[in-house]
Amino acid sequence: MTPSLAALVIANAIPLVGVLFLGWTVFPLVFLYWLENVVVGGFNVAKLLFAQPRQPAYWLGKAFLVPFFLVHFGGFTYVHGVLVVAFFGPKGTQPFDLLTAVPTAIRANQLGWGLLGLVVSHGLSFYWNYVKSGEYERASLNALMSQPYGRVMVLGGWVVMLLGSPVFALVVLVALKTAADWRGHRAERQKFAPSGQETRAGMEPAGA
Repeated sequence: MTPSLAALVIANAIPLVGVLFLGWTVFPLVFLYWLENVVVGGFNVAKLLFAQPRQPAYWLGKAFLVPFFLVHFGGFTYVHGVLVVAFFGPKGTQPFDLLTAVPTAIRANQLGWGLLGLVVSHGLSFYWNYVKSGEYERASLNALMSQPYGRVMVLGGWVVMLLGSPVFALVVLVALKTAADWRGHRAERQKFAPSGQETRAGMEPAGA
């Protein structure tokens, strides 16, 4: 298991602790998963900026795509957050005022460690896989632009809410989300893996 996969498993285990020992219901869990979308979006901006830095054409693309991603994904995430707070949050919360609702929800539900774990996990993956392993040299802007949009966890939250937020259902939701993250992590590594020709070239001795 790579360090980034180990960090992924540990970060996903923190919500399990919250469910089993801190009394988390559906809102803290789904809200933490929404916060992860924010973290993913932030690191995706870094990935876009780092992608193939020696290609002048890529910098022309970044000049348009990075601001577009910030506006589009930012708006998408904002609406998603409003829905999460409106449907699952405590009564009296103003869902459109996320600048106030987010810090309040983090403190009230003890989500700080969970959020920190997600930042560390995605940060380690960014460094270990994207930078150190050279994925940034092979990543395409189109692939990077589309990746973060698949991380919507509202459906699972609706199912759990309809079931009355039993612990078993929340644990299943955590397990399913962890499995999805594991699969997505492996798929991303394969997508940005070196081609067969590049791999063979790297294995040949110099001057061969």
